[in-house]
Amino acid sequence: MNPETKTCQNCKSEFVIEPDDFSFYEKMQVPSPTWCPECRLVRRLSWRNERFLYKRKCASCNKEIIAMYHEEESFPVYCRDCWYADKWDPRSYGVEYDFSKPFFFQWKELFNRVPRLALWQVDMTDSPYANIARQCKNAYLSYSLVGGGGENVFYSKGIDTSSNIFDCLNINDCESCYENVHDAGNSNSHFCVESRNCIDSWFLFDCRNCQECALSVNLRNKKYVLKNQQYDKEGYYRKLEELNLGSYESKEKAEGEFAHLVSRALHKYADIVKATESSGNYIANAKRAISCFNVYNVEDIKNCFRVFDLKDSHDVTYHIRSELVYEYLTGGMSSQRIRFTMAGLDAIRDTDYIDYCGASSNLFGCIGIRNGEYCILNKQYTKAEYEALVPKIKEHMNAMPYIDASGKVYKYGEFFPPELSSFGYNETTAQEHFPLRREEAREQGYRWRERNKTQYGSTMSPDKLPDHIKNVQDSVLRETIVCRHHEQGEHRAKCEASCTTAFKITPMELQFYRDKEIPLPRLCPNCRHFERLQKIAPYKLWHRKCQCAGAQSENPPPARAGMAQTGGVYKNVVSHSHGTGKCPNEFETSYDPERPEVVYCEQCYQAEVV
Repeated sequence: MNPETKTCQNCKSEFVIEPDDFSFYEKMQVPSPTWCPECRLVRRLSWRNERFLYKRKCASCNKEIIAMYHEEESFPVYCRDCWYADKWDPRSYGVEYDFSKPFFFQWKELFNRVPRLALWQVDMTDSPYANIARQCKNAYLSYSLVGGGGENVFYSKGIDTSSNIFDCLNINDCESCYENVHDAGNSNSHFCVESRNCIDSWFLFDCRNCQECALSVNLRNKKYVLKNQQYDKEGYYRKLEELNLGSYESKEKAEGEFAHLVSRALHKYADIVKATESSGNYIANAKRAISCFNVYNVEDIKNCFRVFDLKDSHDVTYHIRSELVYEYLTGGMSSQRIRFTMAGLDAIRDTDYIDYCGASSNLFGCIGIRNGEYCILNKQYTKAEYEALVPKIKEHMNAMPYIDASGKVYKYGEFFPPELSSFGYNETTAQEHFPLRREEAREQGYRWRERNKTQYGSTMSPDKLPDHIKNVQDSVLRETIVCRHHEQGEHRAKCEASCTTAFKITPMELQFYRDKEIPLPRLCPNCRHFERLQKIAPYKLWHRKCQCAGAQSENPPPARAGMAQTGGVYKNVVSHSHGTGKCPNEFETSYDPERPEVVYCEQCYQAEVV
């Protein structure tokens, strides 16, 4: 079978379906997609709200709860105890399939009536403000904690098997870390980016197996290195003390210096470790992971994001330990042959178009079914009835497709239309990775949640906080601190209304800052999160050539409008296999050609760094 070039129904750009893709679609018994991979990803993410939480009443027991759903949404929202209780049956909401209406219209009617679980949590302890999380203890305002085994995780996202973690993004197997981004195996290390197995360190980029190092880049197996200069133990700690990182003013100065070091560091085309035939970024222990991001322990997957222990699957986000999965959004594990899943629980088989179903098989268009089988729109059928009706529904979806307000057509094989989402685009993870302004989102058919101005009764300006952590008194725990972005009127430009305007310091958080000699933050947790997102390359790929030109790198291209030109020429320290000429290697990378970083291929990077 030959590759096929198609035009995306959404963005009108061309994309290619490869022969292996057609084999997968045939195996899953689905038609080929009509949206390009990036538009499919954004479409799924526009249904996932992690961090915008609301106070409301449980629709069953009437107690006050924290939920990911705004009170404006019409469906009932239950607390965890009520949702899992036996006093209600999702099948009681079941309806006959109506061949006079499009499928998605009927599904949305069911969606608006079936009770929803307030927060996606599995086996969580003391974590009322964590969402989409599993097997963690004492997680606070943290999200996407699906690896299990975590404890004391604050203001973080994408944390797996880690403990005592504050303000981190996408890390695993770490302990006692602050402001780490895309790291693994670190201990007592702070402000580290894309570094692994580092101990007692500060401000590292792309470092491996380092101990007691600071303000350095591209290190391997080093100790007592500061600003990429080697010291003895006494000299290192004297220089580290001079940095005075417990002072907010000094920490800010160090952050600026670190950003400059990173901009001039050598960047490998992609952070791919122990992987074969793979493309994307932040990939580890993989075989044939194509166009994937933030994945590990995977095989034969494509267009996947934030998954691990996954096999033979395409277009999957936030899912683990399953196989044969297609167009999946959130949660769950131990599943097989599942298509078009919104938020899944564990152990589902042979399903289409489901939401919050678990330990079930043979479901079509169902919501909230647990321990069930052979249901359509939550109505129970016999095996024979189900198997006879499902093909007719698929035919009907093709003959009478749902058509959204902009004219896009949704036949069988399309994920849920974004205009039906219960979230505004600005509430979802789509806004984190593919940010839009209000007008842009609405023009593209997405909802937008107008956020109410929150009145927290702020009691302290961030400028009134003590500069050094050693001077902070316990009384700060009683203060409500204004977010600096809000106070300076910057929050709209920086994170499109994600700013919470104010925040508080918790007792465990304060103790952590004191123990590690880290100054108090001046931004709210949301603004801190959006600043961390700026430290990672985008989840998309560009075709580029290696910038190694023999003795040194090519001059970085001119910065795009509004971006400071902070990069520079990198001078090689060893000769490379291609000699004094330009490296001929090409690759797919998350580094936009207009960015200033120096980007090398695998061979040139390894020659310089390893």
